[in-house]
Amino acid sequence: MVLSTPKYSKSQVNKAGEILIKDNPSMNEWMWAYDVLDNWRSCHGYPINTFQATLRNKLKAVDKDALVAQRLKRMPSIISKLKRFRSMKLARMQDIGGLRSVVSDMEKVRELEKNYRKSRFNHDLVSIKDYISNPKESGYRSIHLVYKYSNSKAPEYNGLHIELQIRSKLQHYWATAVETMGTFLEYALKSSEGPQEWLNFFSLTGCAFAYLENTPPVPGYKGKSREDIYSETLNEAERLCIYDRLQAFSIVAKRIRIEKKQGSYHLIILDLDQKIVSVQTYSRRYLETANREYAKYEKRISMGENLQVVLVSAGSVDNLRRAYPNYFLDTGEFINQLRKLDEISKS
Repeated sequence: MVLSTPKYSKSQVNKAGEILIKDNPSMNEWMWAYDVLDNWRSCHGYPINTFQATLRNKLKAVDKDALVAQRLKRMPSIISKLKRFRSMKLARMQDIGGLRSVVSDMEKVRELEKNYRKSRFNHDLVSIKDYISNPKESGYRSIHLVYKYSNSKAPEYNGLHIELQIRSKLQHYWATAVETMGTFLEYALKSSEGPQEWLNFFSLTGCAFAYLENTPPVPGYKGKSREDIYSETLNEAERLCIYDRLQAFSIVAKRIRIEKKQGSYHLIILDLDQKIVSVQTYSRRYLETANREYAKYEKRISMGENLQVVLVSAGSVDNLRRAYPNYFLDTGEFINQLRKLDEISKS
């Protein structure tokens, strides 16, 4: 398997980041910066594979049915983050290489987190963010552990950051619904951008789900009882026609093209105009080919095509749909949780 190795210095990577957020870069500048970012992102593939093997091994004792997925951050998301955080340097961005574990409940979230905190790695744990004990105002909840990669056998990757997210299923359902609704509203709701009524709804729902898991409420709702939060969530869901909208998305996206060949990596392409999801599958031998195709689609997006694309590793296609349901416009489990709230409120 051919893997990307860094071709540019960190100062060149940072310079590329500055060019990509300029208002009017020249075409030559932009093309150079894009190629630098493409290489920098691809280099995170090796460290992610190392961390995925460790994660799967840990999960054998914590939750053998847990979902594991990895991804390289999308180019538009990287550029958008650089624009939001102007002081951030591209070479120091911590979530270009991401790994996610979705476990069944909060008990297993904490067990896996504890396991990692106690582990003796060569890799440095540089950041711990507990968005469950301290939820974001958006309603987002998860554990983020950021490591700086260190491996004497592959020193060319040393210093790259890998982010591990640990979520419960309920937290995953919420995040999926946010991304799916953001896709159709054409706003980055997950980055707290978009119509205020939708941001408020998902913040409120995040608080309701926090109460379901007996964890601290979302900021702004601390003075309200769980009964009030459940009631407000259901009222807003009805006002915004949440059930009808989300169910319609799932119906619309039933035209899914999936290659039947086996492979470890999946390139998911969501055509928002045609409402078609395509999945191209690659074996480990062809990871570099997958990265090149990923970059080609993202260049098409940068030229104005209404697509979303991501390269991920999640095992089987069935696991792929569970790990990234937002790309399949599938919010069925989120809807089920809202119905559960309704049942609880009536009991």
